[in-house]
Amino acid sequence: MSLRPIPRLAILATLLCGAALPVRAETLQEALAAAYRDNPTLTATRAGQRATDESYNIQKANGLPSVQLQSTYTENAYREIPSPFQPDRTVATTARITAPIYSGGRVRNGMKGARTRIEAGQFDLRATELSIFSQVVAAYMDVIRGQSVVELSRNNVQVLEVNLRATNNRFQVGDLTRTDVAQSESRLSLARGDLKTAEAQLIEARERYIRLVGHEPVDLQQPAALPGLPESAEQAVDVALANNPDLASAKKLEQAAKYDVRVARGLRHPTVSTFANGQYTTDLNSTPDSTIQQYGKNVSIGAVLTVPLYQGGGPAAQVRQSQAREQQAMEQFTATERSVIAQTRSLYSSWQASNEVIASSRTAVDASALSLQGVRAENSVGTRTILDILNAEQESFSARVQLVTAERNAYVAAFSLLAAMGRISPADFGIATTDIYDPKANFERVDGKWFDWDDDAAPKPVSSRTVDSTAQTATVTPSATN
Repeated sequence: MSLRPIPRLAILATLLCGAALPVRAETLQEALAAAYRDNPTLTATRAGQRATDESYNIQKANGLPSVQLQSTYTENAYREIPSPFQPDRTVATTARITAPIYSGGRVRNGMKGARTRIEAGQFDLRATELSIFSQVVAAYMDVIRGQSVVELSRNNVQVLEVNLRATNNRFQVGDLTRTDVAQSESRLSLARGDLKTAEAQLIEARERYIRLVGHEPVDLQQPAALPGLPESAEQAVDVALANNPDLASAKKLEQAAKYDVRVARGLRHPTVSTFANGQYTTDLNSTPDSTIQQYGKNVSIGAVLTVPLYQGGGPAAQVRQSQAREQQAMEQFTATERSVIAQTRSLYSSWQASNEVIASSRTAVDASALSLQGVRAENSVGTRTILDILNAEQESFSARVQLVTAERNAYVAAFSLLAAMGRISPADFGIATTDIYDPKANFERVDGKWFDWDDDAAPKPVSSRTVDSTAQTATVTPSATN
């Protein structure tokens, strides 16, 4: 069963939801767009792909004519027996043009192999984009989760502090024992430790967000549910096998390895090339006998046939080496396919499991709140102990933390699943078509360039640095967890 195409507007509308937002609030689509433009891993991969594009021209240059100009100046510094017919100095200038005619298919197959690797690199760039997007979503949701957990932990500490004061007061009047006080103190100490851990995790999530997106997280908004998710693991795998860029890249590399074998076999074939030489020699009027002027012009053309008879076994070794690498590429394709299948199934399972945890956690949150209320009421009439209240409060706190964690895990798994299926595009989160980086455009730009001095402009950094960003804290404003 194949998954119906997801309208791009559906994903775009989902990621752009929440137009009426507080001032300076940041949405998920804004974070993804910022990372798309500014993430250094992504911009470095684009530069690497541009370098790969040039491999085609390098291979093509091997089949184009070459022109050389050589000029030699000779000064006769010493002659034992001077001669009126020998010049004191000479200048010889030679121009040579060579053009390969046949090279055993090495140039043609080398160009095909380079072109195929360029296509593989384009898929690799796409895979890097999806990986960065998934990391940004995880960091975005980690910040939201971290803020919620910190706020819940601080509230838990405040509740336990109130409990401890009440327990101490009742102990002073003899209503409770020292054991009840110790139990309250123990739970409060543990809660304070949990708060410190939650604060450290929030700081780490915010710093990771800065590393990926390039700026500090500001009032991150809860994203809406993603559309177009598969109905089964089998459906997800079918789409992933057709669209996953890692798998497409591995297939292209396998095809490129076949061309490498043909290039190696071409080393055993004859080669044919043509040449044209032009030479001019002059004595610069340096012959002692002024009546003699020595100069000459010469033009020659021809062809060269080279038939390799024995090369020490080198060509066969290169063929065997290329064949082994071809098999390596085949096995790597199979390994990538296995990885894509396992990853897709795992993400689908994680998404489903997280959704079930969300449902059960919501039930647990409601039930634990009701239980806590009842335990407190029963304690006031003496049928429940302080330990019962502490346990009920811990259950309520744990249920709320589990809920926000499950919500984070479900969204991250869902987005990563769509990414593994190849169903996420920069256009989905508001990047204009004209601003989307197209690796094919650079190849089209450089394809056909033949001039030796046709350089690009000196490279400059694209991504912004974060050395001036503020060290993050665990401060949480009330609106951050709304």
